[in-house]
Amino acid sequence: MTKILIVDDSNTILVDLKAVLEGAGYNVATAINGNDCYSKAESEDYFDMIISDFNMPGMDGLAMIQKIKKLEKYAKTPFVMLTTESSMELKKLGKEAGVVVWFVKPVAEDRILSTLTMVFEKFPPRSTAA
Repeated sequence: MTKILIVDDSNTILVDLKAVLEGAGYNVATAINGNDCYSKAESEDYFDMIISDFNMPGMDGLAMIQKIKKLEKYAKTPFVMLTTESSMELKKLGKEAGVVVWFVKPVAEDRILSTLTMVFEKFPPRSTAA
């Protein structure tokens, strides 16, 4: 089963997005901030995708992605940014850091699911067995 890690300091976002993704058949883990996400990413064998907020206490989403990308097992992992931030400068920095999709909240559930399907076509999950 495809494994996704979601990180957001909003419990509402975590609960809602986790329910949507699990309903679509994904195996979902959550983290409450950048430091928590890094710890979980480091301790797991892999995640097929990481979906992150930008504004979080301790370590913002871009700093977290840059740190996780230094772990060899995540060098080719797709990252998705799900945030209220929409500046072109931040999006450019995100792309340089490894963000493949930048969603500005709020985002419709069907748009998230269809986009993740397209991302997994370009970045096939390691775990294809259901």
